[in-house]
Amino acid sequence: MPDITWESPFCAEGSSCFRIGTDSDGNGYIALNGQEERYLTDSLEALRTLITDIKAGKADHLL
Repeated sequence: MPDITWESPFCAEGSSCFRIGTDSDGNGYIALNGQEERYLTDSLEALRTLITDIKAGKADHLL
């Protein structure tokens, strides 16, 4: 497992808590709090794009 530095959990009201992490190779990680061994990974740029698009409402149809 890579050496991941995890941020504090982000928890919305009544939903799961997510954690975002990075490693020294420039990769970004997303995992559920408490399940960090099962993560989604991609480049930091891809993670940045994902978060920006979600904030812009591009995933609202999934809710």
